[in-house]
Amino acid sequence: MGQYLVYLVEDEQNLSEVLKAYLEKEGWEVRVFNDGDAARDAIEDKPHLWILDIMLPGTDGYQLLKGIKENGDTPVIFISARDQDLDRVLGLEMGSDDYLAKPFLPQELIIRAKKLINRVYGSASQDQKKIELNQYLIDPVGRTVVDSEVSEEEIVDLTTKEMDLILLLTGEIGKAFSREKIIEHVWGENYFGSERAVDDVVRRVRKKMPRIHLETLYGYGYRVLSS
Repeated sequence: MGQYLVYLVEDEQNLSEVLKAYLEKEGWEVRVFNDGDAARDAIEDKPHLWILDIMLPGTDGYQLLKGIKENGDTPVIFISARDQDLDRVLGLEMGSDDYLAKPFLPQELIIRAKKLINRVYGSASQDQKKIELNQYLIDPVGRTVVDSEVSEEEIVDLTTKEMDLILLLTGEIGKAFSREKIIEHVWGENYFGSERAVDDVVRRVRKKMPRIHLETLYGYGYRVLSS
């Protein structure tokens, strides 16, 4: 999976040391924060993954999640020992990508983290070629879209989920994807919210990439056509 930067926010020192050791065994660089205020000041660093406890001294996990998502779309795993159902629902509604209830085995966190990182950053193999479509240059490896009609350096500002959607639909031009399949690919198997989230992301992509022929298949899903 390569070198990834993971920010772990956990005020229980023993637990944070154990989790840090497990994360580092994966070859990842890990920075630990024991209070929410210190983590808040590091939001602009934009690591590859945040792992947040909800109950923290100072700024709590919900406030941190809000700040992280306002500053981009870095993936977040929530961990909590409180009301599991309530925290899970609130966290996912606010934009967290996964949730783990305490107590959990460290290896379970590693499995979740690897799956999330692979989905967001590692799904493209190094031999995948760039896709040219209606003067957009889509790079599956670098996860960028350049609008060459404007400039060869004009990068379209897409969130993680918008990029996941574009890579899915342009990876197989003309193929129809159901909303269920899109949710599984973009949000993951643990997502249990409304399918309207797909329509919201599609709407944002159409606004940012107006020359992409992103067709709605009513009652089913979406596909991208070549022209």
